[in-house]
Amino acid sequence: SGCGTFTFLSSAIAAISGLLMGYELGLISGALLQISSILALSCKEQEIIVSSLLFGALFASLTGGFLIDRFGRRLAIIIASSLLVLGSLILLPYESYEILIVGRIATGISISLSSIATCVYIAEIAPQHRRGLLVSLNELMIVIGILFAYISNYAFASVSHGWKYMFGLVIPLGALQAIAMYFLPPSPRFLVMKNNDEAAKKVLERLRETSDATKELTVIKSSLKDEHQYSFLDLFRSKNNMRARMLVGLTLVFFVQTTGQPNILFYASTVLKSVGFQSNEAASLASTGVGVVKVVSTVPATVFVDQVGSKTFLCIGSSVMAVSLVTMGLVNRNIHVNFTNVCRSQSPEDFFRQRPGNFTITNGSLKDLFASMASTERSSFDAQKSPDVARTGELNRTALAGGKSTIGSHMESGQVPVVLKWLSLASLLVYVAAFSIGLGPMSWLVLSEIFPGGIRGRAMALTSSMNWGINLIISLTFLTVTELIGLSWVCFIYTIMSLASLAFVIVFIPETKGCSLEQISMELAK
Repeated sequence: SGCGTFTFLSSAIAAISGLLMGYELGLISGALLQISSILALSCKEQEIIVSSLLFGALFASLTGGFLIDRFGRRLAIIIASSLLVLGSLILLPYESYEILIVGRIATGISISLSSIATCVYIAEIAPQHRRGLLVSLNELMIVIGILFAYISNYAFASVSHGWKYMFGLVIPLGALQAIAMYFLPPSPRFLVMKNNDEAAKKVLERLRETSDATKELTVIKSSLKDEHQYSFLDLFRSKNNMRARMLVGLTLVFFVQTTGQPNILFYASTVLKSVGFQSNEAASLASTGVGVVKVVSTVPATVFVDQVGSKTFLCIGSSVMAVSLVTMGLVNRNIHVNFTNVCRSQSPEDFFRQRPGNFTITNGSLKDLFASMASTERSSFDAQKSPDVARTGELNRTALAGGKSTIGSHMESGQVPVVLKWLSLASLLVYVAAFSIGLGPMSWLVLSEIFPGGIRGRAMALTSSMNWGINLIISLTFLTVTELIGLSWVCFIYTIMSLASLAFVIVFIPETKGCSLEQISMELAK
């Protein structure tokens, strides 16, 4: 009872935010392969383009909570969708590094605001026995969005200016969501917070498909009467155990980021290219496999969360992630990946210097460039062994930039063994699957449940800003760190973080299945 068609439809329309967010997060992985060639971007500039979205997201998460608690969850989603359309429109007419950054910042603000607002909106309109399913619907839409992004990356990999099509595809969907949200009801809990009990009762009756929602309304009112007294600073005080709840939320998002998943998302094509999937198309196609796995593994988590419980899924996910990361690290120790070539030879200065004035690049010249790049897969491990080897690497890249390989025979020995290449991909896919049943969907479900209604928007925004902040630091440094210590050691660090997250979940995360938001809040206050 209580989860009628209208509730499901409202949740699904709100969850389109997740689809748009996933698409924007996955998109850059393939677009970067084209953009970095056209604009001759260095490693650092590529990291800045990836991270500019996260700057916007961090800014929105710091300010978005007040907007959501003040003006409502539904209005925040409408604003976010409109901003996404605007950010995408900015990107299309120009081929400029600066404009790319501005457009990606606007997109970042949009997806951050909508991700907080959507989780809160769905949690507040859902009946208690279906809340896990409906809130996790947002995460399912995120991974479907990522899959669509990877498919579009593959489809447009060899199309001239394909990256513009990639960025433009979200515009109609964003506009459609903004219009559809306008016709949906506000959250009943938000209406009660604004002392509009009559409207809240009507919305509840429509959502629950019942003629009398007085009982549920009374529970919400009595709960919010206590909760409405909270100020933002109460999140850091011991009153009703708020400080402990906040620390649980912040630590959970810390582990979401430090177990390494965002980098696999942003740099999937780059990582796969470095372990032997040599052309743009091959790397994009292999990363599409990552997208498929994310969707397939999120489905059972979404469907069974109300029966199994979020804590169980979090434990399973963290355990399997640790195992797959160890495997990935060991495999990559034997591959000797050269990340330096992957990101640096995508900025061939000499190649462009030979073409003064306005230049256009044909697909043929790009393919030649990538073919010469792919054959340089020697190890970063080798480059660290002696300064001479490192210098030779620099000379090789300069030679490559002219489009001619002077050391072909030396490079051929850097081919990756087929077994290791596919084992690396397989362990990557298991890792992605484990994240998609555990930390991916479940952390946001737990966060939407553990805070009181009166301050839920601001609490979610604070945890979200921690999420985007760490994401930003990790993504800004991923290529640089991997170049310094090698991909295998990065995997081993992520393994340790996965085991730490498992211990944290077992000790600190409450089991919330089958409880109403009000019951959870009362239990946690003790």
